[in-house]
Amino acid sequence: MQLDLLAFGAHPDDVELFAGGTLAKMAGLGYATGVVDMSRGELGTRGNPALRAREAEKAAKALGLRVRENLGLPDGDIRATASARLKVIRILRKYRPPVVLVHHWEDKHPDHVNTSRLVSEAAHHAGLSKIRTGQERFRPTAVLYFKLPKGTFPSFVVDVSEYAAPRLEAIQAHASQLFNPASREPGTYLSQPDFLARVSAVHSFYGALIGKGLGEGFLFNGMLEIPDLVDFFKHQKGERRH
Repeated sequence: MQLDLLAFGAHPDDVELFAGGTLAKMAGLGYATGVVDMSRGELGTRGNPALRAREAEKAAKALGLRVRENLGLPDGDIRATASARLKVIRILRKYRPPVVLVHHWEDKHPDHVNTSRLVSEAAHHAGLSKIRTGQERFRPTAVLYFKLPKGTFPSFVVDVSEYAAPRLEAIQAHASQLFNPASREPGTYLSQPDFLARVSAVHSFYGALIGKGLGEGFLFNGMLEIPDLVDFFKHQKGERRH
């Protein structure tokens, strides 16, 4: 199966939090989308790998994904090794997505940083014919980065206002990680009562940048080309000036 868009996250729930609306929107537009989780989240303070795998599948249905895979890399010790890079190369050559989403390379969590590096390297190396995997070589057209650090302006914003419901459903599918007053597990950043409100505030901020209700921002590490200036801008709603 060829995918149009494939997102990589270090842990099962990372992609939903920062690109879930975009995935739901692209699926709604008829594109084939997928998510690859690098680890099973076995070091997470809350939940366990089996439970998190079930939650990930539930979230996948909410987002309309065609594919969800887990590479089984060690949680807390994801590294850009040759063997890990080869696993990602095999995935890229298998699904051949022109667009890839992944964590920004600046982040407090080492797994997020190393996932960004790992996928970025694999996206390049997947196009090298002398790396043999028994598959045809392939290189994505674009690698786009989510969860941008403070002070980093996105290259563009995707309007996800109409996809707030499936985005929230996908995030809430990871119930083991979120606030639950009945839980006896230790608390985390994600399990704080106002966590979902803070996530929504980020999406509202990006939405405000383009005059929409909710948005998700992405960084393209390069210069974007507009092949057809008229076609591109005729679909944009310009600011009305009085």
